[in-house]
Amino acid sequence: MRRFANALVCALLAAQVSGATIEGSNAPFERTEGRPPCDHYHPLRQPWFGDLHVHTSYSFDSYTSGQRNDPWDAYRYAKGEPISLPDDQGGMDVEARIDRPLDFTSVTDHAEFLGEMQICTEDAWSGGHWMPLCLLTRADTFILQLYAASQWVNLGVADESNQKSRSWVCSMPGGSCEEGEAIFWQRLQEAAEEHYDRSSECTFTTFVGYEYTDAPNFANLHRNVIFRNDRVSERPINTYDTGTRNVPELWRRLRSDCIERGDGCDVLAIPHNPNLSRGFMFPDPGSPEEAADRLFFEPVAELVQHKAASECRFDRLAGRGVGTEDELCTFEQNKTDNLSSLGVLYGEVQTDTGQPVSTDDFGRRNMMRNVLADGLALERRDGTNPFKLGFIGSTDTHSATPGGSMEYDYKGHLGRRDTGHRNVQDHFEDNPGGLAVVWAEENSRDALFSAIRRRETYATSGTRPVVRFFGGYELGDDLCEAPDAVERAYAGGVPMGGELPPAPEGAAPRFFVQALKDPGVPGHPGTALERVQIVKGWLDAEGQPQEQVIDVAGEVNPDGGVDGACNPLGTGAARLCAVWQDPAHDPGQPAFYYARLLEDPTCRWSTLQCQAAGVDPFADDCVEQAEVATAAAVESGARGDVWGKCCLAEEEEPFYSPLVRERAWTSPIWVGARAVAPEQASR
Repeated sequence: MRRFANALVCALLAAQVSGATIEGSNAPFERTEGRPPCDHYHPLRQPWFGDLHVHTSYSFDSYTSGQRNDPWDAYRYAKGEPISLPDDQGGMDVEARIDRPLDFTSVTDHAEFLGEMQICTEDAWSGGHWMPLCLLTRADTFILQLYAASQWVNLGVADESNQKSRSWVCSMPGGSCEEGEAIFWQRLQEAAEEHYDRSSECTFTTFVGYEYTDAPNFANLHRNVIFRNDRVSERPINTYDTGTRNVPELWRRLRSDCIERGDGCDVLAIPHNPNLSRGFMFPDPGSPEEAADRLFFEPVAELVQHKAASECRFDRLAGRGVGTEDELCTFEQNKTDNLSSLGVLYGEVQTDTGQPVSTDDFGRRNMMRNVLADGLALERRDGTNPFKLGFIGSTDTHSATPGGSMEYDYKGHLGRRDTGHRNVQDHFEDNPGGLAVVWAEENSRDALFSAIRRRETYATSGTRPVVRFFGGYELGDDLCEAPDAVERAYAGGVPMGGELPPAPEGAAPRFFVQALKDPGVPGHPGTALERVQIVKGWLDAEGQPQEQVIDVAGEVNPDGGVDGACNPLGTGAARLCAVWQDPAHDPGQPAFYYARLLEDPTCRWSTLQCQAAGVDPFADDCVEQAEVATAAAVESGARGDVWGKCCLAEEEEPFYSPLVRERAWTSPIWVGARAVAPEQASR
């Protein structure tokens, strides 16, 4: 089935032309592995769907959520096999299975506390195994598990000190955190190797990886470190090595511990969703060397995951956004700006830092569209744009369920903490997460890694539409009908993630965008496509960031939406395509462009789970239904208002809607500015 789907995509989007090749900067990738080429190879590239942000029981916050699946289990889930998740009582009896296998995955357990977790969960001969923190970590009681998680976080992850001290677990006789870390690090490599299909069938690709977890005062500065092949650093670098607020030191160590070894080791660091970073994820580079390291190590950023989306932010109650007027930027936003957003228990935020943050106080660079615009400004000032970042999505699952992004079967991503009713009660602002899509010739580590480095990637909010995006100065108006469209687009332009030189005299950039709907699975067909938009960002004559969102294909269906059973009513498209030229292009102003695909509205995961509990967000008596359902839940052992959030009124909420427009975002294409005469620049 997967091979048939890929062949269909190639026929429709990749324009299979005998002997077609890609020249220049888009030439085939370098092979660093000793393995056969893939049978299913195409020079015009194919879309591969994956997840590069996955936690298992080796992560402290996964284990303390009652989750016991290890890296092997996570890879089995990604390949389509069922695994068991905890129920609200802690028993591992909830079956979870992805609706269709992924093409690639990396398990990225926290580098911080890998050794401590090995001691706490396995090494009964170590004195640390019997320390209070380890006993709490292994506790079966829900409240004790939450307390253990908070103790681990406060111990190092959220510590603002550059002189962090490790847990007493490490200093007790009979065990060593260094040895424990080495054991788990080796197992992460072994699990990735065992599940990597090195045959010519290339059915599944794994990457060795880990998460670097710095969160000073709960500001998310996390990175997922992804290695190209099986040549990896001797140990994972963590915040105890670098100190806090010191990502440049992570880059320096990755360079010395991997890049400069000379044995083919290669590595990337992918910033997490910056929406919870308090605006600190992307500071101005402190030196030209830092700018260069950022460009080399961080070609893409995670635009969406289960803790909300980071494209842009618009508050419908305030009537304005954070550097935007785009009303579609209400999509999957968290009300706060830091990781304390997870501190919800019995429906109530437990910390002051987890309270909502106003539009005026929300960090501008929490949103990637603003980061891209600020990169143009830094380039004008310093000569280098350090923020040329492509887009991917992932789940950040802590339940070992990579790619479990289905709204209709969302099991949660925090183990016992959001199983059953807790999903709605405590993590209503979360979502099933996104996917990373990579355009590569084949499904191998070298091909995928090369594509990520050149930013030929896009993010989805969890569905699987196929999107292509090219920019150039000679792209023909007939590309949407041309059988060799993709070959011509590569020959006459650059794909998503690419850079165009300044426009020739009298020319303006043209963009070719094409999308196919997610085909879905039996019983759950994919949703029709509503619109394709191109988002443009640039600097005006005064150096101020500007933006424009242009509909280039499709349209809003006034009769769209869903019926009472959440069946879509829209009559959108199966395919959308456009060739668009920017009529307002100013050759003296640098700009970026990316495509955003919108699907027809469908019911959000929370709406589906509320309805399953007998609480209909669309019903006039929703509040009464919620009271009845909550009373039944409390009688069964729940606490607080369990189902009341089902009845939130969209018009009274800054971001929430019972319906969502699933979407995809391509990596940008940057257009350079050329020197122009003063009289031209002032026009």
